[in-house]
Amino acid sequence: MIDFILSLLGRKKTQPVTPQPTPPVVNTSPQPAAIVSRKVLMIVYDPIVDATTGKKLSQKMNWPRVDNLSAEFISDILETSGGLARYQIVDRVEINEFPLKADGFRYTAQSYSEVVAGTVQHHQPDLFHYDDFLQRFNILQRVGANQIDEVWVFAFPYAGLYESTMGGLGAFWCNSQPLARTFSCPRRFVIMGFSYERGIGEMLESFGHRAEATMEKVFARETPERNLWHKFVRYDKSHPGQSECGNIHFAPNSERDYDWGNMRLVNSHCDDWYQFPNLSGATRQVNANDWGNGDIRAHHKWWLKHFPKVGGRTNGISNNWWQYILDPNRLSI
Repeated sequence: MIDFILSLLGRKKTQPVTPQPTPPVVNTSPQPAAIVSRKVLMIVYDPIVDATTGKKLSQKMNWPRVDNLSAEFISDILETSGGLARYQIVDRVEINEFPLKADGFRYTAQSYSEVVAGTVQHHQPDLFHYDDFLQRFNILQRVGANQIDEVWVFAFPYAGLYESTMGGLGAFWCNSQPLARTFSCPRRFVIMGFSYERGIGEMLESFGHRAEATMEKVFARETPERNLWHKFVRYDKSHPGQSECGNIHFAPNSERDYDWGNMRLVNSHCDDWYQFPNLSGATRQVNANDWGNGDIRAHHKWWLKHFPKVGGRTNGISNNWWQYILDPNRLSI
């Protein structure tokens, strides 16, 4: 009846308007992608375990050399960031002792060798004594004075280190809870925990989890439609037919954690991210051949290379995600 009356009056019934998703607001100003340089304090725990020969733990176990690991890691980060992420080790300290645990326990050469041999269980609680470490090496003061920007600790299995953790005023989750009693430091900083029993791939994995935690924080206030980080990490199992780049554990076609050797072909938007912020929706079929056929280092480099690293901003967030990952002080909390 309403339609009939409106037609007599020469008016048509207004059709309901379907709301459309808000497109990303891209700032196309010529703001260049910022190069971010970080000054690193590197602490190496490598105790002498044979007093007769003077052999250190790393030598006795024939584990990789720390200086080789750190140099290759720095090179991989420089490469995958397109030259935008630059680490410099400004101080290297080697410690001839086993690190202190949070409960005051410290391994000896004998007790640690028994753990490695599997004849006794490792000490519990396992956690590294971060408070003692921060005080001993004057970390808060050195970060606050801009002498260093972050810390890398190299140790070994059962040292009790987090893969990454953050301290300083406004510190947030970085694959572990923020370090307590560090808010007197005016700058946020990250402590990376590396094991020289492992390789570059595992170092990149620790860094990848740091990147995940950081970008989750960067996009925390975005609506689902505008959360480009959540779009970036899609993989086929979680979003069938809509995979993007996946995350540090899941490649676009992975069925489970660490499934980087899967040969199943899936459609993915992964290479569209090389055109960011001008995402066209282009897809192609991908599988493990694209990211190293199961090699941990190759996959992680492939994944990191897809991170946006161009000038400008989208929805107020820099199109160079590397600046946030390397420098947590660039985040607005």
